[in-house]
Amino acid sequence: MSDVVNDVSGQRRIEVLEELAPGQAEDVLRLIGEAAAADGQPAVSEQGRLQLKGWRAGVLHVLLRAMDKELVGYGQLEANDPVEAPAGELVVHPDHRGHGHGRALGNALLTESGKRLRVWAHGGHPAARHLAQVLGLSLFRELRQMRRPLTDLALPDPVLPEGVTVRAFRPGEDDEAWLAVNAAAFAHHPEQGSLTQRDLDDRKAEGWFDADGFFLAEKGGEIVGFHWTKVHADEGLGEVYVLGVRPGAQGGGLGKALTTIGLRHLADKGLPTAMLYVDADNSAAVSVYERLGFTTHETDLMYRTES
Repeated sequence: MSDVVNDVSGQRRIEVLEELAPGQAEDVLRLIGEAAAADGQPAVSEQGRLQLKGWRAGVLHVLLRAMDKELVGYGQLEANDPVEAPAGELVVHPDHRGHGHGRALGNALLTESGKRLRVWAHGGHPAARHLAQVLGLSLFRELRQMRRPLTDLALPDPVLPEGVTVRAFRPGEDDEAWLAVNAAAFAHHPEQGSLTQRDLDDRKAEGWFDADGFFLAEKGGEIVGFHWTKVHADEGLGEVYVLGVRPGAQGGGLGKALTTIGLRHLADKGLPTAMLYVDADNSAAVSVYERLGFTTHETDLMYRTES
């Protein structure tokens, strides 16, 4: 599918695609990177950037070009959640802001979603808040990025529940079992719990992937928990990328032990700071991380239509 709309203002041309050609994907990644350099963080999430590669079920790409055909804006819509409204992200190049391009992208996402839309504003910048208001969207979710220093890390030794051992992930051998545990641990969190083999393969193909920093907790030969760490080398950041415990194995201190193991791993790599993401309304998790020395660094905001 390819729909082209020439804006009535004569300032832009919008194209909606189900799949990007390699050159188009490269142009979008360049735009996202240049905007991130100005804003301090990417306006399109890691998952959104991975979805630029090849056809993905339920994903639409919105390219916004100036009338000279330069790519100045991008939007993405994902409609794979069986309950929630389609989720969108959008970005306008810093040199082309203030000309209504963001509103045009937002309206295109609203149209493609059937006026039932959720949109992320990473970093919660004032301009993004204003755009959400203009589009008639309401705030309904806050995702905190929390950080703590790793220098002079002083955490108690991890205490694993009886019979539990920890080892590194084995690519290819552990994929199916890990995906099953991840789905169970995040059944309440579709963005994470719905990861597929393709999603896992995409991440394993990234330059940052390191199986030695992907810890699996086992009991009786079965995975009961995991802590997948990630290194942002350019930023000197280590991330608690995904931390999960299988239902039935929760409440015994396994999550705290896995967190400590992962943080020590990141500290041993010489990284000065650790980060993680957690929903602001998950007070229990926020409290745990605060006790581990994490404080809020910034907040991503999600807005949605009322319908």
